[in-house]
Amino acid sequence: MNGMNADTKTWPELAIGLYDKLTGRGAEISYEFQNFEIFVPSSASADAQHALWRVNGTVRIRTKDDAAAARA
Repeated sequence: MNGMNADTKTWPELAIGLYDKLTGRGAEISYEFQNFEIFVPSSASADAQHALWRVNGTVRIRTKDDAAAARA
Protein backbone atom coordinates (compact mmCIF):
# COMPACT_ATOMS: atom_id res chain seq x y z
CA MET A 1 0.00 0.00 0.00
CA ASN A 2 1.25 3.47 -0.69
CA GLY A 3 0.71 5.05 2.73
CA MET A 4 -2.85 6.11 1.99
CA ASN A 5 -5.70 4.77 4.09
CA ALA A 6 -6.85 1.91 1.84
CA ASP A 7 -9.36 -0.75 2.80
CA THR A 8 -8.49 -4.41 2.34
CA LYS A 9 -10.49 -5.66 -0.63
CA THR A 10 -9.42 -9.32 -1.02
CA TRP A 11 -8.49 -12.33 1.11
CA PRO A 12 -4.89 -12.34 -0.23
CA GLU A 13 -4.50 -8.66 0.78
CA LEU A 14 -5.70 -9.56 4.28
CA ALA A 15 -3.26 -12.48 4.53
CA ILE A 16 -0.35 -10.38 3.25
CA GLY A 17 -1.15 -7.58 5.68
CA LEU A 18 -1.31 -9.99 8.62
CA TYR A 19 1.97 -11.64 7.61
CA ASP A 20 3.69 -8.26 7.20
CA LYS A 21 2.59 -7.16 10.68
CA LEU A 22 3.69 -10.39 12.42
CA THR A 23 6.84 -11.45 10.56
CA GLY A 24 10.08 -10.98 12.45
CA ARG A 25 8.34 -10.35 15.75
CA GLY A 26 8.21 -13.96 16.95
CA ALA A 27 4.45 -13.62 16.95
CA GLU A 28 1.96 -16.38 17.61
CA ILE A 29 -1.78 -15.99 17.78
CA SER A 30 -3.68 -18.86 19.33
CA TYR A 31 -7.47 -19.22 19.43
CA GLU A 32 -9.35 -22.03 21.13
CA PHE A 33 -12.93 -22.73 20.06
CA GLN A 34 -15.73 -24.92 21.30
CA ASN A 35 -18.64 -25.47 18.92
CA PHE A 36 -17.83 -22.27 17.02
CA GLU A 37 -19.68 -21.63 13.75
CA ILE A 38 -18.88 -18.94 11.22
CA PHE A 39 -20.14 -18.14 7.73
CA VAL A 40 -17.05 -17.57 5.57
CA PRO A 41 -17.53 -15.49 2.42
CA SER A 42 -16.12 -16.66 -0.90
CA SER A 43 -14.88 -13.13 -1.65
CA ALA A 44 -14.85 -9.59 -0.27
CA SER A 45 -17.70 -8.49 -2.55
CA ALA A 46 -21.11 -7.53 -1.21
CA ASP A 47 -22.84 -10.41 -3.03
CA ALA A 48 -20.37 -13.16 -1.99
CA GLN A 49 -21.55 -16.71 -1.35
CA HIS A 50 -21.03 -18.01 2.20
CA ALA A 51 -19.97 -21.41 3.52
CA LEU A 52 -20.59 -22.59 7.08
CA TRP A 53 -17.40 -23.61 8.91
CA ARG A 54 -17.53 -25.40 12.26
CA VAL A 55 -14.46 -25.26 14.49
CA ASN A 56 -13.92 -27.26 17.65
CA GLY A 57 -10.31 -27.07 18.82
CA THR A 58 -7.31 -24.78 18.53
CA VAL A 59 -6.27 -22.61 15.60
CA ARG A 60 -2.71 -21.23 15.70
CA ILE A 61 -1.09 -18.69 13.41
CA ARG A 62 2.69 -18.61 13.67
CA THR A 63 5.20 -16.61 11.69
CA LYS A 64 8.86 -17.10 11.05
CA ASP A 65 11.17 -14.98 8.97
CA ASP A 66 14.25 -17.00 7.99
CA ALA A 67 15.84 -13.98 6.32
CA ALA A 68 15.71 -11.99 9.56
CA ALA A 69 17.22 -14.92 11.51
CA ALA A 70 20.07 -15.18 9.01
CA ARG A 71 20.93 -11.49 9.48
CA ALA A 72 21.06 -11.75 13.29
